[in-house]
This record gives sequence, C-alpha cells and structure tokens, in this order.
Amino acid sequence: MRKYYLDNIRWITVAIVVFYHVFYMFNAEGILGGLGRITSLDVQVYDVFMYLVYPWMMPVLFLVAGISARCNLECHSDMEFVKSRTRRLLVPSTIGVFVFHFLQGYVSLSLGNAFAELAAAGVPGPVIFLIMIASGSGVLWFVHLLWIYSMLLVLVRKIEKGRLLKLGSRTTAWMILLFFFPVWGAGQILNTPIVSVYRCAFYCVFFFLGYYVFSNDEVMLILKKYAVLLIVCGTVLSIVFSGIYFFAQHGMNYADKPVNRGALYMASAYFGSLAVLAGMARFGDFRNSFTAWMSRHSFGLYVFHYLGISSTALFIAKPKLLPAPAVYAVSLAAGFVFGYGLYAIISRIPFFRWAVLGIKAEKRVT
Repeated sequence: MRKYYLDNIRWITVAIVVFYHVFYMFNAEGILGGLGRITSLDVQVYDVFMYLVYPWMMPVLFLVAGISARCNLECHSDMEFVKSRTRRLLVPSTIGVFVFHFLQGYVSLSLGNAFAELAAAGVPGPVIFLIMIASGSGVLWFVHLLWIYSMLLVLVRKIEKGRLLKLGSRTTAWMILLFFFPVWGAGQILNTPIVSVYRCAFYCVFFFLGYYVFSNDEVMLILKKYAVLLIVCGTVLSIVFSGIYFFAQHGMNYADKPVNRGALYMASAYFGSLAVLAGMARFGDFRNSFTAWMSRHSFGLYVFHYLGISSTALFIAKPKLLPAPAVYAVSLAAGFVFGYGLYAIISRIPFFRWAVLGIKAEKRVT
C-alpha cells in the first residue's frame, strides 16, 4: 500500500523550499548566494522564516527518501534500483546541467557580477564558461547526494544482508531519542568548505535512518503515538533556534559554522524532521486530486523554481524596476510558474525530458 503521507511531505516541503528561497534571495543577514537586501529596513523581521525552516526542511526530504528507497527495493531488484536512480538522479544532475541548467549558472554569476570580476582577474574565457556550467547545478546538490547515498545503500545491503532492517524494526521510543547523537556527530564531519550545503555525513545519517529505522511500520506506530508531543517539541526547538540566532545574536549565519554544527541546530534538524514525519503519518496520510497533482509535479517544482526566483532578482530587482513588496510577490509567483511551467514543457520534449528530468524516452507526463 502506498504511503500517501510521504508524498504529502515531499510536495509540502518543496513548496516551503520555494518560499525559503524567496526570503533567502533578498535576505538582510549577509547569507551569501542571493542578491541581498532590497529594502531600507534595518531589520527584515520576516527573514526569521529562514531560521525557522532551514535546519529541518532538507533533512526531512532525505529521511523520506530513505523510507521510499525501502519501498522501492521491496518491489525491485538492486540492479533495477540502480538503473532507476541513475536515470532519475544522476542524469539530470550531470547531463542536465549542460543541456539546460547552465542557464541557472548564467543568472547566478550575473547576480554577483562574477563575469566581469573573473574577466578582470585574467581568467580565460573557457574557464569562465566551465565555472558557469558548474554554477548551474544550484539546487541539484540534493540530487547529487541522494544518488550517492542510494548507491551506497545498495553496497551496504549486500554486506548486512537484512540484519540491520531487523534491528531497526526493534527500535523503541528511547532509542529514537538517542539517534540524535549520531546525527550530531555526523554534522561535525565531511562538510565541504565554501559550498556549505554539501554536508555529506549529516544528510547521509538521515537517509539511512529513513531506510533502516523509520521505514518499519513498528517504528512509525511509535511516532504516530507521540506525534503531538513531537510536533510541540519540534516547533519549540525551531522557535528557540530562531530566537537565539536571528534576534538575540543579530542574524548569525544559520547555514555555516559554528551555528550549523551546534547542538541546538542539530536538535532542531532531527526533532523537527521527526515532527513532520510523525505529524503527517498521523494526520496527513490521505490522497485527493489536489495532493496527487502536487505530488506528481513536486520534482519539477524543486528543479526549476530557483531559476524563476533568481531571474526575477537579476532582471527586475537588481535594476530596481519594482518596489520591494512587488519584487517579493513576483519572485514567489515566478518560482511556482517556472517550476510547474518548465516541467510541463520539458517533460514533453524528447531527449530533454530524459536529460533534464530523468524521464524515460517513451514516457509522457500529463
């Protein structure tokens, strides 16, 4: 039986990511990567949204991906799983960058005047072009890591031969609490410099916890039993984290060290993810025509939304064609329009639907 709450977590979280990137693009806290402040406000209080959702919004997607991998591998062989994940994940995040996402690289570099700066520094044109291509990966970092974890999972399964799944099914409520410590430990290692989103060990733990622990019905019964408590806990932790690092510490960078290595960040990430998983399993395990449509199109929204937001920043916000409130509104609309619109178009174009979205050549998306 399909677990509809997993589908609902995906599309709702991706929608949250779209809102997050709008605030991120014009943030006033000095978080690098966007255009930056476009208002005259001393404090953009609404930027607190980034602090509320950032610690848990990507971990919960990796958690769900791990659970989904279990569902997939119960119906398919390892080789079928490898082929499917390679087509769905590796192809779009590699070939797709050269076929389409170089456009994102152009927009991202243009936002920061990187083309002029690189040329002034004497960087050869071909090298600048390669930098632009690499910059086009953008939000695809999630897809990169998910493919690596999926391949690693196949290897681990061959070694442990199902023993870890049996152990995972015996997880108790107290053990669920104790899993916080491996999450915290993993957050201290294998973090890439400069590009801080590649937290290889941190997200890997969430993926494998999803597969080996939270994919078990016995464990999910425990989560559903304590769903309200977990929701309260996750909410309080997110509020406390935001209160300390946004208000008390005057907008410290939540996405880099030392903040994203701290115990409070880790607690917000882990228990926030559990709150979403438990809450949706108990209250959001349903399907209707709207949720079905949103679920089918969530990958397209994730892949294409940032191009709409960043293009708005480059062509409208940077030259100050509209006042700030209008820029925010247009950016949010562009995120959804580009996400759903480009998905509808590219999913119907031969070769492009395979290269950019990982859709089989013979399959049409409606």
